Amino acid sequence: MNILVINAGSSSLKYQLLNPETQEVLAKGLCERIGIDGKFTYKPTGKQAVKEADVAMPTHNEAIQAVLNALVDPANGVIGSMAEIDAVGHRVVHGGEKFARSVRITDEVMAAIEECNPLAPLHNPANIIGIKACQSLMPGTPMAAVFDTAFHQTMPPVAYTYALPYEYYETDKVRRYGFHGTSHKYVTQRAAVMLGKPLEELKLISCHLGNGSSITAVDGGKSVDTSMGFTPLAGLPMGTRTGDIDAGILEYLMGKYDMDIKTMLNVMNKKSGVQGISGVSSDFRDLEQAASEGNQRAALALEVFGYSVRKLIGSYAAAMGGVDAIIFTAGVGENDGATRAAAVKGLEFMGVCIDPEKNKLRGDEIDISAENAAVRTLVIPTNEELMIAMDTAAIVNG
Repeated sequence: MNILVINAGSSSLKYQLLNPETQEVLAKGLCERIGIDGKFTYKPTGKQAVKEADVAMPTHNEAIQAVLNALVDPANGVIGSMAEIDAVGHRVVHGGEKFARSVRITDEVMAAIEECNPLAPLHNPANIIGIKACQSLMPGTPMAAVFDTAFHQTMPPVAYTYALPYEYYETDKVRRYGFHGTSHKYVTQRAAVMLGKPLEELKLISCHLGNGSSITAVDGGKSVDTSMGFTPLAGLPMGTRTGDIDAGILEYLMGKYDMDIKTMLNVMNKKSGVQGISGVSSDFRDLEQAASEGNQRAALALEVFGYSVRKLIGSYAAAMGGVDAIIFTAGVGENDGATRAAAVKGLEFMGVCIDPEKNKLRGDEIDISAENAAVRTLVIPTNEELMIAMDTAAIVNG
């Protein structure tokens, strides 16, 4: 079964064609600068050809058409015809409280996704554009929506309720939603396989650490708490995002520097996090290099990040009444041993202890725990595209 996975942004579109049963990726690529001058990348697995060309993409329709043309191209294609695409899985950022699982796309589902647009104004409209483009070019092909927020809909009210007047939740649905759900779902399923235990019997803490970072407590396969909130701005300090912050700071800075809320949010989303602290970069490799050369602010940024991760691991272990394994995933979590070490430093009292030699490995699925560790520490490369394809296949197959 071949599933085309689409992740549509406002001016870009990532895609993969893969078989969820064999986990084989047939081809993948990226359409960039849609609506501007169009940049198309196509990478078929097992073939030398890599196309990087300017392609006219005034809309997402032309971008999708370029993808489909490449997949069936006689010279560089990976399938014989469009009929070999059995379904399309679409990443959708926000499903609000309407979607607790992935669903087959219908007119009613599209209307419900559009109702969630105010909750993710930068993402959901772009996701909808991608869905409509596929529908127009692939009529009759089953399509599924896989939501970043759906995995976290198992959180209890005690975890998702903010201490605001309750009518803001009742009327405006202001609550913790959480994100990176597809990633957290995938790595916790893989953790159960690695540990050789049923997922339903495990208490896991999943650390998705990258330019955007979130941590999730997963008890028995269900998300019970997560660090991102109503928006992806909450939780850990990230590459350029503040993470949790005293809201009174906004009033103070806006008043002192005559900023409106749009300018303030730009500072919090684009100029803060480890980049804001360090003044160097949002890339952890740059920060580690700068810190090794004596840059104190870069060193502080790394310390703040590791300390924040460590606090959340401890708090989620407390919330679940224990933890069987801690998972590190995403760009930083999978590849940065120094960040992993900083995140678990001092957690020996909980039974967490990593093997320094194993921790040097990058990008592999591995248990980096010391032999005597009571709590396992796992590195699991995330695969959101595969998770989307698996969910889509399950929906299409009933």
